[in-house]
Amino acid sequence: RMKHIFCPHYTTISYLILYQPTCDIHDTVQSFSLTKYLHTMPTSEASATKKGNKWFPLESNPSLLNSYISKLGFDTSLYQFVDVFSTEEWALGMIPPGTAAVVFLYPITPVQEEFRENERDSLLSEAATNDAASVWHIKQRIGNACGTIGILHALANIPDPLKVAAIPSDSWLGKFYNDCPTQLSSIVKAEILENDDEIESKHDAATSSEQNQTDRGDIDDELVTHFVAIAHVDGGLYELDGRKEGPVRHGDTTPETFLKD
Repeated sequence: RMKHIFCPHYTTISYLILYQPTCDIHDTVQSFSLTKYLHTMPTSEASATKKGNKWFPLESNPSLLNSYISKLGFDTSLYQFVDVFSTEEWALGMIPPGTAAVVFLYPITPVQEEFRENERDSLLSEAATNDAASVWHIKQRIGNACGTIGILHALANIPDPLKVAAIPSDSWLGKFYNDCPTQLSSIVKAEILENDDEIESKHDAATSSEQNQTDRGDIDDELVTHFVAIAHVDGGLYELDGRKEGPVRHGDTTPETFLKD
């Protein structure tokens, strides 16, 4: 299924990692003559808010996402998004340890939707027992917003020392995370996001940026893919999906093995 990673045109599966910049990682990737930017089909979304709010979808493009998070206040001189072209050993071996988060774009299928519905009750039960109390999660209720939701999940769950260094308290990200601490419910976080005109404007500017490799299309286009984030928090490997009721733990991990896990 990972053959889509190597497609030089549209892809429906792509991985981006938040990684500390080095002088040679992009040169190493480019030596394989692979396209540097992976284009995305637009994204299938959760139900929109009661206002019917809907955004244009983000493209899975590291240059674009780095520009976007920089404008939100994240210091990309410390960490940046880069492409992962495969989950096979040869590709992961090109990336030294130090990945802080993963953003994953994938096609939605009926089988996945059925599983998500069956998973809902167990996630609600886990939330009630505070098994993931230290994991930051927000619900997605804005149509086509999963790219921004994925970024918020990724950056909110990076190690605290990096978060302090990379996110100034007076930036949009700093203020939003201050207003939406981890212990605040996912729904209340979503309500705060939905009433924030600044993030809506910044998201829209990103989707219309000249850095995009594809046209953003019509806002009512049928959308078939979805962004989620993967994070390492307190020894756990967590899936963070705004369409789900809370974080999903997929076993244990360490900072050294996070990307391979």
